[in-house]
Amino acid sequence: MRRLGLLTCLFWLAANLACGGGGTAQTPSPAPVTPDPYPTNGTWTLVWNDEFEGADGSSPDSTKWTMETGTGSNGWGNNELETYTSRPENARQQGGSLVITAIKETFTGTDGQTRQYTSARLKTQNKFTQKYGRFEARIKVPSGQGLWPAFWMLGDDITTVSWPACGEIDIMENIGREPNIVHGSLHGPGYSGGSPLTGSYTLPSGNFSDDFHVFSVEWEPNVVRFYVDGNLYQTRTPSDTNGNQWVFSHPFFMLLNVAVGGGWPGSPDQNTQFPQTMLVDYVRVYARK
Repeated sequence: MRRLGLLTCLFWLAANLACGGGGTAQTPSPAPVTPDPYPTNGTWTLVWNDEFEGADGSSPDSTKWTMETGTGSNGWGNNELETYTSRPENARQQGGSLVITAIKETFTGTDGQTRQYTSARLKTQNKFTQKYGRFEARIKVPSGQGLWPAFWMLGDDITTVSWPACGEIDIMENIGREPNIVHGSLHGPGYSGGSPLTGSYTLPSGNFSDDFHVFSVEWEPNVVRFYVDGNLYQTRTPSDTNGNQWVFSHPFFMLLNVAVGGGWPGSPDQNTQFPQTMLVDYVRVYARK
């Protein structure tokens, strides 16, 4: 089990007090080390990973992740309310986890847009893409109405064919009004936006913000399987597209973000407490042997 030593905690406290930035960041609990729920059995090979073991308070590894910034002008296409920043207040490594923090604050980004919330959005575009494999992350999600954490993927041809023709694989999405439910979805031409190929998984007890859980897909030719903690809950194949194009046969890149508001989760209400954090213990990608 990872534990923060006293000296590490003191260094983190000093750094956090010096950050400023409009919002008091929560101290994340260290992510306990647990066995991978998917034994490889010689059939999978680890090809890419980030364990977020950088120095406390440091930014995510820039050789692996790009931090998107701004509002996307119209709320990243979903009428979201946040500005994404590259500040450590919104995304940092701490205690062996990536900490993405959504803060309620008045903030004007480099795009000139002023919003009332900030957060972070990371992607591996132009740094790592893969066609097929097992993609997984161990995550503790935030809680509260209007929060929208996600671990997902987009086709690397998005700049040429646009969305949804590039394809989108949502490995995990959670919205605050459904604390014990996560959703897994595929978006493509004819099955996108509010009408994706989608399924959900409900925890037998408790909420997803109570502890870490492993969210995964196994993506192979003509099939995508969705898992939570090793439990298969949804399988999708080209037969599900109702004759529309299956666009999951080229490389994709990964994204991690916490959105605030938007058409699906709705806006925060008077009961939503800020700041809110998503903790990511690791992201791992495997290929079939």
